[in-house]
Amino acid sequence: MPRTLPALVTACGPTVRDDGGVRVFAAIVPSEPARAHLEAFLVPRRDGEPVLRWTPPHLWHVTLAFMAEVPGDGLDDVVHAITREATASPPLHLRLVGAGFFPDTHEARVAWLGLGADAPGALDDLTDLALRTRRACSAAGVPTAGGPYTPHLTLARSRHPVDATPWLATLGDYVGPSWCAHEVTVFVSREQRGGRPHYVAEHSCPLGGGNSMAP
Repeated sequence: MPRTLPALVTACGPTVRDDGGVRVFAAIVPSEPARAHLEAFLVPRRDGEPVLRWTPPHLWHVTLAFMAEVPGDGLDDVVHAITREATASPPLHLRLVGAGFFPDTHEARVAWLGLGADAPGALDDLTDLALRTRRACSAAGVPTAGGPYTPHLTLARSRHPVDATPWLATLGDYVGPSWCAHEVTVFVSREQRGGRPHYVAEHSCPLGGGNSMAP
């Protein structure tokens, strides 16, 4: 069963979309030591690029599946679908490594870090989990964003295309510490702040059906 995160639900506030629908995504969240390592790496570097809007560390995640329109009465079905797929997947030993840009380096709008793994097959397991999660949510009646799956953590965005060649040199050699992902977190946006969706972690789905608080 998914573990609900009530304190974070309360922080979301009472404002709900007029149609009762919500935006939802399922993601792997890096461990606190992994986030701290990346934050220490970025602090002396990111202030020199005011064009980029940097993602706050508490929002760093690796998306598995994104749903732009989940009916209010369909959220439970989506959470249960994600939980089933998480239960069928092993914990994942991962690390953040390397960098890339969408759509490309010379006209970049998104800067991201890639994923690596020490254990053979871990990246294949991550991709398999993402694709199964997408299929399960679609089978529950909620379409997910499609396209090839590229596991990544979004670092920054730009409103206009920028030449990110200097940032490729800066970020491309980054290698973070290994961590073990024990759960899939379900984020829900019930309101907007500053014209943008405000996401809150509402559910935790343990990988392998085990204790998500395991070391």
